[in-house]
Amino acid sequence: MILYHGSTVKVMRPALVKCRPNTDFGKGFYTTTSLDQAKKWAKLKQQRAGNGNAIVSTFEIDDELFNRTNEFEILQFTGPDEKWLNFVTNNRKGNSVTHYDIVFGPVANDRLFATITLFEQGILSVDAAIEQLKTHRLFDQISFNSQKALDYLQYIDMEKQV
Repeated sequence: MILYHGSTVKVMRPALVKCRPNTDFGKGFYTTTSLDQAKKWAKLKQQRAGNGNAIVSTFEIDDELFNRTNEFEILQFTGPDEKWLNFVTNNRKGNSVTHYDIVFGPVANDRLFATITLFEQGILSVDAAIEQLKTHRLFDQISFNSQKALDYLQYIDMEKQV
């Protein structure tokens, strides 16, 4: 499987110590199967930094890794549901209580932030929030949250975005 990571720097060897906490799936190295999504992430990070480059690093990983449930703690979400919404909300608040080596599922990007905020504030119910989330095109993200899992990512190349 080919995975992409959007950033302002080339990433050949991801390191958890450089990853941000309080993100959708916890502190981890985030990738996607969508090159377009990775390009958007890279450009967004470049804009937030106010300078620098927009770079997409490409990785490869053996699909069989995701079947090694005896070796890795893996959590997969197939879409925005109550379990996903609560997991993302808790991680963003820094209230994560469960550690996973790998988590994959939909991206709760900035366009969805308003819906998640309304849910967190109790203005939207779980069902109402999920219905709103389903109206958006959701991209995937795969977060590698342990060094053991990161060690399986094989760097391929990088590309500067213009």
